[in-house]
Amino acid sequence: MASRSTVTFAVLIFPGFPMMAFSAVIEPLRAANVIASAKLYDWTIVGPDEKTVTASNGIAVTPHHAAARAPSADYIVVCSGGDADRLDAKKPLSWIRKNLRLGAHIGSVADGAFYLARAGLLDGYACTLHWQSQPAFLEAFPHIRLARRIFVIDRTRFTCAGGVGAMDMMLELISSHHCAELSRQVAEWFVHDRIKASADRERLQLRLRTGIRDDVVLKAVALMEKASEKSEEVSAIAKRLGLSMGQLERLFKAEFGLGPAEYYRRFRMERARDLLAHSKMSVREVGLACGYLSFSSFVRAYKAVFGSTPGKARKA
Repeated sequence: MASRSTVTFAVLIFPGFPMMAFSAVIEPLRAANVIASAKLYDWTIVGPDEKTVTASNGIAVTPHHAAARAPSADYIVVCSGGDADRLDAKKPLSWIRKNLRLGAHIGSVADGAFYLARAGLLDGYACTLHWQSQPAFLEAFPHIRLARRIFVIDRTRFTCAGGVGAMDMMLELISSHHCAELSRQVAEWFVHDRIKASADRERLQLRLRTGIRDDVVLKAVALMEKASEKSEEVSAIAKRLGLSMGQLERLFKAEFGLGPAEYYRRFRMERARDLLAHSKMSVREVGLACGYLSFSSFVRAYKAVFGSTPGKARKA
């Protein structure tokens, strides 16, 4: 393992890995070294084998080591692509488990949590991953506590939703290793304004994802996303916000050009489409998971949004 003065990171990359998150993991470490005028951190890139690994943006990266011969590290970060729910690479897992026995911390960015969870490496820990993959993750691993946050650090596990959120996670780790002042200086180095409060992170994540400008609509959509499995009525959501249905209708039409009921239905159908693509649930189970007690109602709603039945989507 690393000496007390230098913390080593190993970034395990798989084909289709997100370059934004990959850079957001490494660059704060480099900046910390420069600012401190000391080698606080060292890092290495690990691949599943000796081949170059192409990111989702088409840039090819040559790993320093293949997993079978990679050195030990204090922190291992799994950086995988959009197919992480189907990723099954054995050699890197052997290397990861060896490092765990030596006391390493294990984490992931974007959808890498799928890879760790399938190997049982997130059992007993809270985690997060990219918002688009959260419904499928919940269905695949109901025993794992999924936190809908930008990043989660739970003892020896650390996970984040990806993108620039990886930088917030790394800043938190740098602060825990050294001091808040160094973390602040690294953030300023990248002209990065940290979002400290958990609620602020969630609100920012939702705003960035949806492009919603109105704060009331943002709150309504957040409630819809949390209630999608319970089939909560739009009228109940309006009541929770202290609004009449007419007021909520006007706000949604000004923001999206459609009413809250139609927006809610489209959101639930997009969630259904994701579950059909990335989970092993039956079509009927997907309907129930999206709040439809009636299978025929679910099929009609899906067809109205996407023009085909959920059964055809599963076969595609």
